[in-house]
Amino acid sequence: MKLINQLSKETGIPIPTIRFYEKSGLFTGKKKEDVKSNNYTYYDEEVIKKLSLIRDAKSAGFTLSEIKEIIDAWYGKQISKPEKLEILSRKLVQIETKIKELKEVKIQIAFLKNEVEKCN
Repeated sequence: MKLINQLSKETGIPIPTIRFYEKSGLFTGKKKEDVKSNNYTYYDEEVIKKLSLIRDAKSAGFTLSEIKEIIDAWYGKQISKPEKLEILSRKLVQIETKIKELKEVKIQIAFLKNEVEKCN
């Protein structure tokens, strides 16, 4: 179990961002019931995995609501196996589409770069 400052150091995600993700329902920390002297929240290894997924998915262009859908599908116990498979399959299709779009942009940028180099 880690405190939020340890979580931030380990993941490279700022503390305010971690708090925002938690308030957004992407994960929850735990309070130690036997400790009454502080109000610390503790985070387990599953939260670190979720934060890694959030960071990677955000850098790939997914919105927080899309990321929440993925996390709920993978970790959620209230969603049936067929529903999980449907959500994850849909996300894979979206990723493939995004990859194709990025490849097209890459080709266009490479062309423009080549054109600029010819001008000299």
